[in-house]
Amino acid sequence: MTFQRISALAAALCLGIIVPAAAGPNTAGPEGVAFYTPPSPLPKGERGSVVWTRAFEGTMALPSAARNVLTLYRSTDAQGKIVPVTGTVSIPPGEAPRGGWPVITWTHGTTGLAPACAPSRDTDTGPEHEYIAVIRTLLDGFVKKGYAVVATDYQGLGVAGFHPFLQGIPTGRNALDMLRAARAIEPKIGKRYAVMGHSQGGQVDLFAAAQGAKYLPDFTLVGNVAFAPGSQIASRLDAVMKSGKVELALPYTLYVLQSYAANHRGIDLTRILTAEARSHLPDLMNGCMTAALTKGYWSTAIAKDQFVAKPDLAAFRKVAAANEPGSLRIAAPTLVVQGTGDNTVLPKDTDTTVKNLCAKGNVVAYAPMPGADHDGSMTAGTALAQQWIDARFAGEKAKSDCGALPQAGK
Repeated sequence: MTFQRISALAAALCLGIIVPAAAGPNTAGPEGVAFYTPPSPLPKGERGSVVWTRAFEGTMALPSAARNVLTLYRSTDAQGKIVPVTGTVSIPPGEAPRGGWPVITWTHGTTGLAPACAPSRDTDTGPEHEYIAVIRTLLDGFVKKGYAVVATDYQGLGVAGFHPFLQGIPTGRNALDMLRAARAIEPKIGKRYAVMGHSQGGQVDLFAAAQGAKYLPDFTLVGNVAFAPGSQIASRLDAVMKSGKVELALPYTLYVLQSYAANHRGIDLTRILTAEARSHLPDLMNGCMTAALTKGYWSTAIAKDQFVAKPDLAAFRKVAAANEPGSLRIAAPTLVVQGTGDNTVLPKDTDTTVKNLCAKGNVVAYAPMPGADHDGSMTAGTALAQQWIDARFAGEKAKSDCGALPQAGK
């Protein structure tokens, strides 16, 4: 410390001025939900740098981990601006192998749009706890096998703000920046990584993997696993707009419409949704995904009645096409797992996505899980995902099913 710095600090102490600690991986964040309120203004720092941390004991804490850490870190939004994001780091027991612990960056499925819907904010009585419990079981199996696991909440979940739902570039960046943050917290985490995600997170997984080589050039992606990845965004909206029933997919499509309209000026919701539908959009911020499906206006709304007679979807379709994971080129091998009994992400849609990934020249293994529902694809596919990821870290050549693809949507 320089003489000038010592003098300034002494003067500040004499005057009773509190000098805040510099933000970073050793800065203890506040307890409770105050952790999710970033310092204002946010201290300057590069993407992937840590603002603060604390020991983590929430339900996303993995039981087999030697240490679970909650972190507030910096990532980037769709425009490249630094944004605060929260996430968790789970470190396996024992000594790190040479080169550091192999690491998986997890990308979660749809939980909602409100800050309280973040997985790291879940409790035993939380609104999406049933889903978080499935994730925890899946990820804990990897920690037991000696993997470090990092999990972003995504921009706008945990920390209040805009959540770019089904926008693959910014959410993929959130997952990649978690890797840098995790290594700042625990340097024994290695630079070889896999991406793994489910549903919304399956789409994020594929976008993170596609961006990884350029966005994290000093890390090495060995492969990625997408469980029931969200896709066929525009065609799903088309189907909902024609339906005269209460549709499970309606809240999801409204999440997407709001997300895309928020940062794409050409999308005008007044030319897509009725006045009544727009008046109930704030309802989607009250509670999380389960509430949207089971309570209030959206749980009983007839799908087609929410849209104007001739909706203007031209701009929406362009954005949706840019967020289709089947259009991506991914340098590392991909495993896609899809339940044949899934009513949320339709098996035929995933069939199409896998076919498109193959057409782009990707190395893709495709594993339909007979009878598995949406969350059940994770449970049914756990053993396969573990074996497949083990093989990628071991340097084994990945098999591709692109020459004779199986079908989940028969």
